[in-house]
Amino acid sequence: MKFLSIFLTFFLLEGSPQWGLDFDKAKTDAIQNHKFIVINFSGSDWCGPCIKLKRDVLDTPEFLEYANKNLALVRADFPRLKKNQLDKKQTALNEALAEKYNQEGKFPFTVLVGADGKVLKEWDGYPSGISTESFVQEIQAIINARK
Repeated sequence: MKFLSIFLTFFLLEGSPQWGLDFDKAKTDAIQNHKFIVINFSGSDWCGPCIKLKRDVLDTPEFLEYANKNLALVRADFPRLKKNQLDKKQTALNEALAEKYNQEGKFPFTVLVGADGKVLKEWDGYPSGISTESFVQEIQAIINARK
């Protein structure tokens, strides 16, 4: 019984989308699978709106299910607490991504880009009245307009 439980957990997690940390991998996935890329700039241990956006929209089962079919996900985190610091390589990757897509250093800041890296839409902060459903609908409308 324990084996079956472990197997099912692994199977379910294996098929679910994950927030990646590497934009180049997301770009490759987007090109190969005809997806778009969502980049979320976050301060996971100090930014209240970042934590709320993650909890209420970006990490919901509904959003992740939609993302699995349509999006490659990248989270660029900028924690402040020493215990949460990222390794130097990841910090450099996040800083390079911010230099390209978030030069003003806004948090939270979410960007939808095409597989070519071109910005299609930006969300600054925690948008008023946002829900998972409205966020997915907005992304889908942008995707539909590009077809």
